[in-house]
Amino acid sequence: MKKLKIFLSVIALFLAFLSTQPVAAQCAMCAANVESSHNAGGTKADGLNKGILVLLAAPYLAAALVGYIWFKRFKRKNTEINMRKEKLNLN
Repeated sequence: MKKLKIFLSVIALFLAFLSTQPVAAQCAMCAANVESSHNAGGTKADGLNKGILVLLAAPYLAAALVGYIWFKRFKRKNTEINMRKEKLNLN
């Protein structure tokens, strides 16, 4: 069952990468302004790229925070279990 889940996950990931299409996420005015500034030696393109990276980091930081809280809350505690030393018959 575990191998099937891994196989289906790999197939889904492969199909996701196979179906990518290039997109133009900027409006025409922003793209033209940044392109003309970059060609003239300006730094608007660098600022736009840094802004995109800052906006991209926020969801990853939020996911990391949720994962850290989940890990801290549900991690196993070091407790001692007193069990009998005899073998158990599970038949």
